Amino acid sequence: MKYALTLLTALLLVPLAALHAAELTLTSPRDYQVVQRSTPMRGMLKLDGRLSEEVAGDAIVETRFVGAALEAGWQRLNAKIANRAIASAIEVPAGGWWKLEVRVSLAGKVLASSEVEHVGVGEVFVIAGQSNSGNHGAEKQKPQSGRVATFDGTNWRLADDPQPGANGGGGSFIPPFADAVVAKQNVPVGIIACGIGATSVREWLPKGTAFPNPPTIESRLEKLANGTWASKGVAFDAFVARMKSLGPQGFRAVLWHQGESDANQKDSTRTLPGKLYREYLEKLIRGSRRAIGWDAPWFVAQASYHVPGDEGSEDIRAAQASLWKHGIGLEGPDSDALKGELRERNGQGVHFSGQGLREHGAKWAEKVIPWLDKQWTAPRRADGGTEWSTYEQLPECHSIGWVNANVQSKDTKSWNGVLDEAKWGTPDPQQVVGRNLDWKISDAQWAEAVKLFEGMDFSKVENTNARGQLLEASARALLAAGKKIKAVETFDTLLQSGIPDTWKDRINKELDQMAEDF
Repeated sequence: MKYALTLLTALLLVPLAALHAAELTLTSPRDYQVVQRSTPMRGMLKLDGRLSEEVAGDAIVETRFVGAALEAGWQRLNAKIANRAIASAIEVPAGGWWKLEVRVSLAGKVLASSEVEHVGVGEVFVIAGQSNSGNHGAEKQKPQSGRVATFDGTNWRLADDPQPGANGGGGSFIPPFADAVVAKQNVPVGIIACGIGATSVREWLPKGTAFPNPPTIESRLEKLANGTWASKGVAFDAFVARMKSLGPQGFRAVLWHQGESDANQKDSTRTLPGKLYREYLEKLIRGSRRAIGWDAPWFVAQASYHVPGDEGSEDIRAAQASLWKHGIGLEGPDSDALKGELRERNGQGVHFSGQGLREHGAKWAEKVIPWLDKQWTAPRRADGGTEWSTYEQLPECHSIGWVNANVQSKDTKSWNGVLDEAKWGTPDPQQVVGRNLDWKISDAQWAEAVKLFEGMDFSKVENTNARGQLLEASARALLAAGKKIKAVETFDTLLQSGIPDTWKDRINKELDQMAEDF
């Protein structure tokens, strides 16, 4: 009776309007959005929304993802509602399409809800250059996997040609390339297409970058008083804006296919010497990296083909290859080798036939997919040195999503959910659970963790998962501190706490192994 009166009193104190249904409009993620994964199994999704009316400050935000290969319950977000706006980040399993459901509730009543039908976590690529990077192929292509989406700068959609953001109204190599990545990686693929037909590398340079002679098209250039020419920066600015919209590390790589408009021009004064092509493309790569704030990888294709009899420029090809050799870019496909029936108009054109587009996509996949496979284990530069990383599937309690749903840190202002054991110092028991169980802390810190759990009454934790995770964390702290008997006793308490059978099976296997070790 006392509990009922307390609850009734609490409800009476809640503003009546807060219990009325409200509308929740989500601006992020968008339907069919693909988020770049940060590990083989996970990625971070930005959640932004707005309520149609104010709600009480202690209203909670919860999300869940639904899909054929995903069974996840509602997770409470560590999100604040301010001026009707909701903003948070959600850790999401790689794969999809997932259906995202979001709800806002107070005192057990759902005040507002919304959903996004298709959300994916996988691989995202920016594709730029001239016509053969965009929509100038003879036959429109369509992804066969159903798991390739394209972004126009505002909205996402399935990536049927023509690709938004690139000019031209025909076909591209993008759908067959992305389908090949989906088939190999088993994750959705997102595309940001930026190609502009007939462009020289000079037109893509940052504003004010000067050069002696113009390319064939001058509309994106200006002639300087001294007789030289400079880029207006139009293509560069649009290109950078598209990349920045994805955020830091928001895509996997740039795929660059360009060179035809710099090679073997009819007016030889418009031809760009290979040495300058190399210099200008390096300026573009380094300038774009500075502009977006991180070192995005670039794949550079060999592209200089025009028509039969003019099937490539060794000067431009050597310039493109030199970028790979000096570590500025990565090796893309040799598209000059795609000739004959793979080109439009029975082999007489510069653009690809339908068959050629599919072959072009396959050639890109041959270069990109093996590189993708190495990203999780290859050494990389970090803080002036080199680091190696390995990734393994860990229990659910390692995820930031689980932590946000089940753990409330006492110091939320200074703790953003990043699993950084090197900086957190002496934790409280909730923070111990909040950190992933693959701890890298000293023996002294383990001893402190054991002390923190001593005397804790786990039975008062009503949520079964939260109680089980606290018990497991306590047992592991005891084990790491050398208190094996006490650890086994705590594991036994965990087994009696109502945890799922799969969890019990994992713990029993570990206990069997511990018995053998004893």
